[in-house]
Amino acid sequence: MKTLFQSYHHYLIVLFLLLCSSQEIAAQFGYGQGQYGYGRRNGSIVPQAQTEKEPPKPKTADEIVDGEMPRITEVLELNEFETAVLSAILKKYVQERIEMQILKLSPDKMREGYDKITERQDEELKASLPLEKYEAFVALQKNGIQGTKRLKKKEKRKKKKKSKD
Repeated sequence: MKTLFQSYHHYLIVLFLLLCSSQEIAAQFGYGQGQYGYGRRNGSIVPQAQTEKEPPKPKTADEIVDGEMPRITEVLELNEFETAVLSAILKKYVQERIEMQILKLSPDKMREGYDKITERQDEELKASLPLEKYEAFVALQKNGIQGTKRLKKKEKRKKKKKSKD
């Protein structure tokens, strides 16, 4: 019986030592300190470097024009040749405008430069496109795509009324 008590006594001592040492281990490594996540660290102990989001890269002239051409072609009802001509001209002059923005000139010089670019673009478009397509493109620039669609609907209604009379 004495051996049973002694072995039981040894188990109690070992259990007591384990309980005491587990508290020290928990405190040393950051475990414990409450239930359900209270006092626990989330993530790594190593501080994270702040990464800045890269600003989106500006679009190139080709990307800008290629993105707009399907709508322009649809609204103006251009054939393939007219689409190619208009696309080439627009890419050329959009590139010039982008280059002007990169120079970061004074507002007055920017306005002058944009006006000159617009004049040259209009001259080249007028020489390259049929007059009705050129005028429709100018109206598109002035009114936007939605406004141009409305104008076309009005023109179709007028033509229908004239043909009925």
